[in-house]
Amino acid sequence: MQEMYKNLDQLLTFRHSVTHNPIPLDFHQHQDHYEIYFFLTGDVHYFIEKQVYPLQYGDLLIMHSNELHRPNFQSKKQRYENVVIHFNPAVLEHFNSQQFDLLDCFNNRVFGEQNRMRLTPPQIDDIMKLFDRMEMHRRPQALPGSEILYFATFIELLVFINRIFQNQGKQEEQVMMPDKLSSLFAYIDENLDQDLSLEVLEQVVFMNRSYLCRLFKKHTGSTIHEHILFKRIARAKHLLREGSTVTDTCQLAGFNDYSNFIRTFKKAVGLPPRQYQSQQRRV
Repeated sequence: MQEMYKNLDQLLTFRHSVTHNPIPLDFHQHQDHYEIYFFLTGDVHYFIEKQVYPLQYGDLLIMHSNELHRPNFQSKKQRYENVVIHFNPAVLEHFNSQQFDLLDCFNNRVFGEQNRMRLTPPQIDDIMKLFDRMEMHRRPQALPGSEILYFATFIELLVFINRIFQNQGKQEEQVMMPDKLSSLFAYIDENLDQDLSLEVLEQVVFMNRSYLCRLFKKHTGSTIHEHILFKRIARAKHLLREGSTVTDTCQLAGFNDYSNFIRTFKKAVGLPPRQYQSQQRRV
């Protein structure tokens, strides 16, 4: 336990941020960390896997480490404020009870679904109080023992979130994703090792490639090429962690050119595939 508190900054991060000129973010995942995202102000549609959520004040998002996501800013000049928490689920190993799993809302739902919880005004007030306490306990001038209170408040936050998740059931997803794009996402996921050129994709969804590209950009904030590339990198990382050879990974992830795979993987991950695989074996 003492070792956990020494490494708490690597295991649990809290950020309350405000900006008037948000910088566009690429598609991303958090390999070892889960994310809690609380929306306060802005004009944002949030993309998670195959869904887009238009956000309003008090919306809470939860993301598993493998769920692809990115905010799509509809207006870049509006005030943008949120609270984001990243945490390594391993930190909770000794805090679950037989009756209550603190990771239930992250692990026990369909991948890429039920990511958003729409909180009531009283729930918004309650969660803001928890965030205020976490922020207070992480200040540089905090009193001795504040790291314990910081982590204890985080545990309380997870209990709070899971109770909301369990009580709301499966709400109707108020998403803005056209059926054509939903079909496109499904096809890409199932055929990452195949030809995913625009020539192929426009035939899959029976839509002109120019219009398809514009539609994709409008709803995700990114291009089809960027989405496919990130999905293939994510597949490659998974295969390497599972012990696949670099050569097999190149083919199974849809990179037909080995040199291009090595170069693209290193640019995206920061390490060449073999070094990444070795590092994962040591973790």
